[in-house]
Amino acid sequence: MVGAHALARVASLETRNEAPAAQWRTISLLREHGPQRIGDLASLSRVTQPGMTRLVAQMADAGLLERQTASDDSRATVVSVTPAGRAAFDEWMRVLGAALAPRFANLDDEDWATIRRAADIVAERTRVAEVAR
Repeated sequence: MVGAHALARVASLETRNEAPAAQWRTISLLREHGPQRIGDLASLSRVTQPGMTRLVAQMADAGLLERQTASDDSRATVVSVTPAGRAAFDEWMRVLGAALAPRFANLDDEDWATIRRAADIVAERTRVAEVAR
């Protein structure tokens, strides 16, 4: 995980992006898992429910997320990504890729194959099970 933290730090410094990493993680989780109840999203993100509630409110105010009442429980809120949220995430990924590309420009095919294989192993071993409702 040291490598992931190093990449995140470099990306933050080089892109001068002011958005919290939690914002991009939240959009990424919603894209991967689909609309989620706030409690389930908090569990996926490994943050407290009150913390996720605050983050979701900020992101909804910014137009990145949409909140709706759950169809099966009027007390629960379901969160989904808006088209603006998807576009912001896609732009962040483009900027991030452009910022990091020079650091990897001189890798050969064998290096890229090693990185892809390592990423596949990490993804396979860290796959998050769907949150039970």
